[in-house]
Amino acid sequence: MFKKPLRNTILLNIGAFLLVAMLEILGGWISKDKYDSDYAFYAWQLGFAISIMAVIWVNHFILIPLFYDKKKYFLYGILLIGTIFLTSYLKGYSPTSWIGVYKMFFFLIYTTGTGMAAFFLRRSILFRRKNDEKEKLQKEMELNYLKEQVNPHFLFNSLNSIYSLSRQQSSETPDVVMQLSELMRYQLESSKKDTVLLKEELEFIENYLLLEEKRLSNRCTIEFSIDGDVLGLKIAPMLLIPFVENAVKHGAQSTNEQSTISVSANVKNTKLHFHINNSKPSLNTTSKRQGLGLENVKRRLKLLYPSAHTLEIDDSEKVYDVNLSIDLNAQQ
Repeated sequence: MFKKPLRNTILLNIGAFLLVAMLEILGGWISKDKYDSDYAFYAWQLGFAISIMAVIWVNHFILIPLFYDKKKYFLYGILLIGTIFLTSYLKGYSPTSWIGVYKMFFFLIYTTGTGMAAFFLRRSILFRRKNDEKEKLQKEMELNYLKEQVNPHFLFNSLNSIYSLSRQQSSETPDVVMQLSELMRYQLESSKKDTVLLKEELEFIENYLLLEEKRLSNRCTIEFSIDGDVLGLKIAPMLLIPFVENAVKHGAQSTNEQSTISVSANVKNTKLHFHINNSKPSLNTTSKRQGLGLENVKRRLKLLYPSAHTLEIDDSEKVYDVNLSIDLNAQQ
């Protein structure tokens, strides 16, 4: 019914409320005789617990995300003090004396501070866990890329293309050698980094497509375009290439028919929209389009850009279409 993180948050807060309510009841038990009835006693103590948790919940779920996390510290402090004072006034005000308001105010400052300490401790633990997972994923990516993504078959075909061009004394040979060199260097170096320049990632894709276009000869039309300002923007390395490799492998490479591959990158402010469209062979053998490469990139997207990406894949009879949008400023 609920996603795991949301379910854990709900259960944690229910547990915190029950603990606070129990402590308030036990703490006030010694003065239970001052109340008219057991109902009045329990109602007052539960109301006290609700007041405490209300301030903590407002702080944790509204004030901290909207103001503290956005570095609006002065406004955050004013609103927090205001919330505590308002709750103290509603719970402790008496027409004959303000002493109840003062007591409640300082008590809520104490409980809110305790709640904040627990909140930031839990956040620190979760942040550390996420960083550990990212480091583990980075190491896995390095190993997998060195073992699998540096494809010997692709390298063999690329070298054959270079050899063929050199036999023809083609003027393109130096450019092809340089493209292959850039590909291999980028693969090896980028796998050791957390982020790379978006410009470099797109240049890698362009070089990859140019080599594939030469290898596939005239039976595949490849289009590649970049729109917008990519300077200064960074992205996780090797995040886009699996989609391109997938288009080549399951499109042009799987048929001798005339085929097409279209790749475009559009940048607006800090948002990247990456689109790939490739034709599919008319006699398409049944295969798993979504292999290990795509599953890995989906996992990385969820980890690195958890609430800042959308991925839409349309696998129709004749075309395979991928639309990926990422807010590059939101990498965790």
